Amino acid sequence: MKEPLHAETDRPEDQPDRTKIIIIDDEQGIRFSLRGILEDEGHEIFEAASAEEGLELIETENPDMVFLDIWLPGMDGLEALELLRSTEKDLPVIMISGHGNIETAVTAIKKGAFDFIEKPLSLEKVIICTNKALELARLRQENLLLRSSVPAVRQLSALSGSSPTIATLNNLLAQVAPTDTWVLITGENGTGKEILARALHQLSQRHDKPLVALNCAAIPEELIESELFGHEKGSFTGADSTKIGKFEMAHAGTLFLDEIADMSLKTQAKILRILQEHCFERVGGRRTIRVNVRVIAATNKDLALAIKDGSFRADLYYRLRVFPLHVPPLRERIEDMPDLMKEFLNEFSLEHAMKPFDLTEEALDMLKAYNWPGNVRELKNFIERMMILYAGKTVGKEQLPPEFICPYPNKDTAFSTRQATMPDLLRTSDFKTAKGDFEAIFLAEKLKECSGNISLLAETVGLERSYLYRKLKSYGIEN
Repeated sequence: MKEPLHAETDRPEDQPDRTKIIIIDDEQGIRFSLRGILEDEGHEIFEAASAEEGLELIETENPDMVFLDIWLPGMDGLEALELLRSTEKDLPVIMISGHGNIETAVTAIKKGAFDFIEKPLSLEKVIICTNKALELARLRQENLLLRSSVPAVRQLSALSGSSPTIATLNNLLAQVAPTDTWVLITGENGTGKEILARALHQLSQRHDKPLVALNCAAIPEELIESELFGHEKGSFTGADSTKIGKFEMAHAGTLFLDEIADMSLKTQAKILRILQEHCFERVGGRRTIRVNVRVIAATNKDLALAIKDGSFRADLYYRLRVFPLHVPPLRERIEDMPDLMKEFLNEFSLEHAMKPFDLTEEALDMLKAYNWPGNVRELKNFIERMMILYAGKTVGKEQLPPEFICPYPNKDTAFSTRQATMPDLLRTSDFKTAKGDFEAIFLAEKLKECSGNISLLAETVGLERSYLYRKLKSYGIEN
């Protein structure tokens, strides 16, 4: 079956997609009549005079539906239908016969036919049956895509936040989204790379086509080729039927390859060939399938380092990195946190019919001083957790979970960094306290080395300046 309905096989990319229908009948007059009816409806028609010829044509042309005569020389239509159903479970087949009876029609439906029509053919019935069959195929395809696509929770035109870094990122998003340019998104886990990919698709010219996602890190190495390219029935143990892959499903739309750095070098080589040639074969197949997809890739790893250590191909990196976008961690845009919190509070309030909670100024300051290692995803989980516990209430410092309470919120309780030593740290049994003590010692000493210059310190230790200011303030470190 032609899945997706718009996929092409060895045809130029700029040729308009047309619904492909195969007519299998040994009577030339029937084929001629059906061709005339269906071509007038805008379909692309292929003909076969025998079941054997028709099955071969189905394999090479990958049609949207089939008209199949029951009485044929050699293999009859019911035998052909059984063979077809063993490999193409969802391909709509309309049986036609000049010797029809109720028993034959029932047999055909039981064997998997979509419908049964008698000769002489009725123009009206042919058109109605064809439209119903194609609509069923379309609904099945949409269902398949819904199960495999990135969930479109809400329409996105920009990423939430008003910080300068997010403003710059949103400006780049608006510029690149309407193009077909491939994008490489980098950023830590939980920063919102998938959200950015969804926004790129929704703002593109392909927004009404599929957005298909594949998490490269979640698929076992031995199955990732099948997931990407699909497979033919019997191509390996457990391949009981033909399956289309993500590339084929994303035809005319967008393919989102998440955690691209987790693919093996062997799979990377095959991906590179497809990206260059826009065509591939299913696993175990010999037929070339041509696709037109926009690729958005994402990773939380440093691909430059991966290239150096030999785990990622440099040619694939430069093929994907046409337009790079970096999503900053939450700790480097903490001024966006109130906007994000408000958005999540509204979302959970509507979803669970709960009143949002309020935060005291002290609790909010403490959350701003927190490092947020899980980034925006951790913030969203925190909001959901607090909504369950304190919906409609005011949350103060005392109600915050222990992991969010900074041990040194102000200089009165700050650790005495200038007198602390490593032996002092080793006598501390609590890891979180020891970690905070070390950060305070480290920053205090580095600040002295930089002669109190905060900008130089930020550059030296590799931290964003506004985030560094908050850290120094939380530890009570003054220059």
